[in-house]
Amino acid sequence: MPFDGMLLNRVVRDLKKYEGAKIGKIQCLSDEEVLFYLHKPQLGSTRLALSAHSNTCRLYLCSNQKEPLPNPSAFVMMLRKRISQGYITEIEQMGYDRLVRFHISAANELSDRVEYDLYAEMMGKYANLVLVDSATNTIIDCLKRIPVFENSKRLLHPGAEYTLPEKPDRYDPLHPGPLNLEKSLVSQIEGFSPTLSREFLFRMQNGQSYDQIMEELEASPSLYTYNKEYHCLPLTHLKQPEKAMPLMEGLERLFEADETRKRIALQCGDVFKAVDREVKKLSRKLPRLEETLEQSQDYDRYRQYGDVLFANLYLEKKPIMELPSFEEEGVILSIPIDMRYSLKDNANLFYKKYHKLKRSIEILNEQIEECQDQIDYFETLKEQLNYCTADDVLEIRQELAGRHFMRLKQSSTRQKRKKMPNIIEIRMGDATIYAGKNNLQNQYITWNLAHRSDLWFHVKDYHGSHVVLRSENPTENEIRFAASLAAWFSKGRNSSSVPIDYTRISNLKKVPKKGPGFVTMKSYQTIYIDPDAQKIEAAIKSRQVDEEETF
Repeated sequence: MPFDGMLLNRVVRDLKKYEGAKIGKIQCLSDEEVLFYLHKPQLGSTRLALSAHSNTCRLYLCSNQKEPLPNPSAFVMMLRKRISQGYITEIEQMGYDRLVRFHISAANELSDRVEYDLYAEMMGKYANLVLVDSATNTIIDCLKRIPVFENSKRLLHPGAEYTLPEKPDRYDPLHPGPLNLEKSLVSQIEGFSPTLSREFLFRMQNGQSYDQIMEELEASPSLYTYNKEYHCLPLTHLKQPEKAMPLMEGLERLFEADETRKRIALQCGDVFKAVDREVKKLSRKLPRLEETLEQSQDYDRYRQYGDVLFANLYLEKKPIMELPSFEEEGVILSIPIDMRYSLKDNANLFYKKYHKLKRSIEILNEQIEECQDQIDYFETLKEQLNYCTADDVLEIRQELAGRHFMRLKQSSTRQKRKKMPNIIEIRMGDATIYAGKNNLQNQYITWNLAHRSDLWFHVKDYHGSHVVLRSENPTENEIRFAASLAAWFSKGRNSSSVPIDYTRISNLKKVPKKGPGFVTMKSYQTIYIDPDAQKIEAAIKSRQVDEEETF
């Protein structure tokens, strides 16, 4: 459902306490999402995210660190120039419409105070961010420029006068007039979405009054999420299990997974394309090699042709020589003859082809094995990309560049060199668990970080993460948690009874001529795990697990 006016009103009331906050850094999270760092002495620092994506438009305070794009958009660069180090003096929703105005006071190059209005239009496919000069009501720039040939009624372009979107004549939700309960409330009350309208009508038909429902909505501190719907009011008409979270946390987590994937695609799209390209190329190459190998298996036939021809050099040459086989009684061989050459030369050509095909079988078997290894390697990378962060994908890019599958882009900015890969480290009492999310991290954990006595975990029959448990006396709970991590960072994360193999590091051996992360085990044990998403995500976020937590 869209981010409606009533939910926005509840969010704006929470944001009002940040009036007077100073704007620090301004970052570009994606083409349609901007992050503002705010500071107010009484409240400390926070981050305000404004998303103008057509399907996920919303504004919220975020607690998690976000990875910005290395090259910010022109709109973000303009915001940095105009309003960075300015103060938000007022935050106001325009009626109950999906439109919020941030009044900002900032200093220009001459240190004169300039007043701006930043409009956040949370209107679905028309979502936008617009910076306006308050004195002249002139648009300085907007995130999505709308020229006159696209919308003749409302021009959103630098230099144009800013006008509010047209809105129909509807009741104020706090003071509604007579309502027709046979019709949707969307057309009768400002700020209502179809989902909220259905909820109000359902409750009113079941005995609740409009004022009681509105009072509950106004006082709600939580966001309630369902399969495809969400609101700050429990949606009882859906008759589905709900998940309640604090309002701002809920808005942050609502589309977090989708937006993380989009941000990674923007920053590291070339890695995804390179992996997909290699998988497709190798998947086409393997059947051709196997077909050629099958054809080569018939190499001994050409030796027979040569033997028979040498025994019959006295015969007259014909395009097809019908001659009896020496090795199969009663079998007549139909031998194709190249009329340009003598029978002796034809026999030598057949011998030459025999030796060539005989040698090619060994080469083709090697090529097929190498091709299959590369398919496994890129399928592993493809699976790892499903749960990698931006930093993890950058390491995969480094790995691919090192193996000459892609080139690294030349960057004008000097980047700090990392001492170690971006591995996951989680404390569990006196034990420490390490997990890798790509081949470089897996190799580092297994061969550089782990001790010979540490326990090593990996999902059975799937591509997945290497997990190492360091504990003097591993408990069953520690083993089950480490196994849960191995299951979570694999294709079996959404399955039940996922088999996890585990053994001592001393039982592992590198596989020669294989890519990084491939190992064999001398001996191992297997445990079956049902990954608990909520517990694992909480552990990864806090990097700590209570010893008494069961898995």
